[in-house]
Amino acid sequence: MFKHKKLEKKQKKYLSKEEALAKLQRYCVYQDRCHQEVRSKLLDLGIYGYDLEDIIADLIIDNFLNEERFARSFARGKFRIKKWGRFRIQQELKQRNISGYCLRKAMEEIEEIDYLDTLEALILKKNKTLRAPNLFIRKGKLAKFIMGKGYEAALVWETIHRIIQEEET
Repeated sequence: MFKHKKLEKKQKKYLSKEEALAKLQRYCVYQDRCHQEVRSKLLDLGIYGYDLEDIIADLIIDNFLNEERFARSFARGKFRIKKWGRFRIQQELKQRNISGYCLRKAMEEIEEIDYLDTLEALILKKNKTLRAPNLFIRKGKLAKFIMGKGYEAALVWETIHRIIQEEET
C-alpha cells in the first residue's frame, strides 16, 4: 500500500549575507533586473534590513544592478519582440518603480522610423484578419487592438485612416 507523507511546509534555510550576495549576482547576470525584482528576491530568501540594503548597494557598485540598463533593455525587448507601443512600455516600467530619468532613456531606444513602421505593419496584419464588412466597425476593432498594445490614440487613428484611404484608391 501507498503511505502518504504529511505535506510539511519547507523551512527556509538561513543564508549568510555572502551566500545571498553570490546568489543575487547570478540572478542579475542571467538577465537585467530592476531594483524592485532584486528586493523581492532578497525578501523571498529571508534577507531583511541592513543586510538587504548592503547587498543591493554591493550589486549596484559592482554593476550587477543598473536600473538605466534594465529600462533600456526592457524597452528594446518589448518593442522588438512583443511589438508594444511607448505607452504600454512606460506603464510597465512605472509599475516597476523606474525613475523618470530612466524612463526617458528607455524611450530613446525606440527609433521613430521603426516605431511608425511597426505600427503600420501591425495595422496591416490585423486588418487582413478582420471579418467586419462595415468600415466603421473595422476601424474601431483595429484601433482597439493597436491601442491595447500601447500605441498612442492620435497616431493610431491617423495611421488607420491613411491605410484605409490607400486601400480604397
